[in-house]
Amino acid sequence: MESPPHLPPPGLLEYFAVGPYPPSPLAGLGILLAVAYLAGAIRLWRKGRRWPISRTLCFLAGCMALVIVMGLGVESYGYAQFSVFMFQQLTLMMAIPPLLVLGSPGTLLLRATPHRGLGRAVLSVAHGALRSRAARWALSPAVALPLYLLAFYGLYLDNLADPILRLPGGHQALEIGFFLAGMLFTIPVLSDDPLPVRMSYGARALDLFAEAALHAFFGVFIMMSNTLMIGTFAESTAVLGLDPLEDQRVAGALAWSYGEAPTLFMVLYIMHRWFRDDTARARAHDRYADVHGDDDLDAYNAYLERLQKRTGNGH
Repeated sequence: MESPPHLPPPGLLEYFAVGPYPPSPLAGLGILLAVAYLAGAIRLWRKGRRWPISRTLCFLAGCMALVIVMGLGVESYGYAQFSVFMFQQLTLMMAIPPLLVLGSPGTLLLRATPHRGLGRAVLSVAHGALRSRAARWALSPAVALPLYLLAFYGLYLDNLADPILRLPGGHQALEIGFFLAGMLFTIPVLSDDPLPVRMSYGARALDLFAEAALHAFFGVFIMMSNTLMIGTFAESTAVLGLDPLEDQRVAGALAWSYGEAPTLFMVLYIMHRWFRDDTARARAHDRYADVHGDDDLDAYNAYLERLQKRTGNGH
């Protein structure tokens, strides 16, 4: 693992100041995504077409979080403290993806991209990706949920983290992997964009409940462990004047508490959407029945009428 430059004792100002260590490529990605999204939204607004401010603010908040967590002092201390590294992982996997997905960037891309020149090629690639087997496979629960849990259980309980973190570029590779795993899990659950596969609301809720339970158990396990699970951070944490085992317990507490909040938000959002869509379908059915009649109800009434006539004839 790369050794960061000398760091002062950690504090809130140090975490969110400009750090001595180079920012992650994800910080640059956050800036590029924000610029591209704003360009698309402004193009629609200039044409007099609607694009929700709420979606724009959600997406930009996700980009800002990506820049802050990957580009400021948090990134430098993420090389020295397990607790900060866990904070980054949780943010990349559980906090930033919902903000980006709720911004509906796919829908904005399809609406704002010109249908000529380079824009035509971009749209062709986007439509091809939507229809591809690779997208259908990558966004399926059979891939997304195990990959999501592997980033916690497999990485730390199977002792995979230390060898990867000691590789040149291993730290940043894990950060990119965390972000991709979080996006692959969140898109099928929250996205309103066109997708190759659309999960039912019941399946989405089941995925979230399973993830929440397993994730909470992981946090408690780390928090209660009396031995160091990651040796890579031990020396650098001690140099900062902190107890490595206590820092590990803080990491577990973050996984148990901070990690559960975004999942709770997603569960509430899915339940709200489920109720709203069911209510809308019921109202549409009632309006159709008022105009065209209800076939099932009409058939039942006709059956009762025939039954009544037979009964009357019998008397």
